[in-house]
Amino acid sequence: MKDMKEKRAAKEKRKEEKKKEEKKGDADGKSGKDLNRKEYEKELGKLQARLCLLQEWVKHSGQRVIIVFEGRDAAGKGGTIKAITERVSPRVFRLVALPAPSDRGKTQMYMQRYMAHFPAAGEIVIYDRSWYNRAGVEKVMGFCTKEQYEGFLEHIPQVEWYLVAGGIQLIKIWLEVSDDEQARRFEQRIDDPLRQWKLSPMDLPSRERWYDYSRARDRMLEATDTKHAPWYIIRSDDKRRARLNVIAHILDQIPHEKVKREKIELPKRKMKDAYDDQASLEGRRFVPETY
Repeated sequence: MKDMKEKRAAKEKRKEEKKKEEKKGDADGKSGKDLNRKEYEKELGKLQARLCLLQEWVKHSGQRVIIVFEGRDAAGKGGTIKAITERVSPRVFRLVALPAPSDRGKTQMYMQRYMAHFPAAGEIVIYDRSWYNRAGVEKVMGFCTKEQYEGFLEHIPQVEWYLVAGGIQLIKIWLEVSDDEQARRFEQRIDDPLRQWKLSPMDLPSRERWYDYSRARDRMLEATDTKHAPWYIIRSDDKRRARLNVIAHILDQIPHEKVKREKIELPKRKMKDAYDDQASLEGRRFVPETY
């Protein structure tokens, strides 16, 4: 009986939380209606099919594209990038997620370690955090000097101008997560063993410095939102909608056409020198079929 009451109470609590989310969605100018998994996966499948067409066009035309993803911790960068890359070739869509610089790396020109991963013809390089670390976490956490920070904001628009003038298309995306939603996602990571690996040493300090990060964001946008390399901001409290909107935006930003492919026919197996190729595996070590 006690268990039944607890279940009813938990169910009522979930209903109340859902109503609050819907009200919050209305206040933000959104419908507040949940995009269920079936609807999401249907739309995602359509967009991923278009990404495959884009991939063929990029290979065919020799385009070079860089996509930069930035945003606060827990803004949804990883999930969005996964939605983009899970159905395409890693040889075309290359993901770059650099760790903290080594002692040697710290002595290099700041952009040097990022430039080493720039795309060749027929490649799209996705940066999960980029050179804009200097304008965000390095500034807020004191990992760079004031002179380094100011110099970065002053010079990076010109660096990006040369990059674009050299034939690389640069798409910069900022995922904007709200204070409440970031806190909720951090709490999930703390409580869920399957998500605890997502907690980095920078996550909890970033909660304390929310407004420092906001000011750093504002200054970065003011200095680097240029005509040749603009920033595009996407609200990411609703992860599913954010992922769909990001992919749709990328597809719109990169002009592409369907590449005509030759008809493929599966060749017949040659029977010359045929033998029982399964019998020859007897006595070898196989993985136990536990499932």
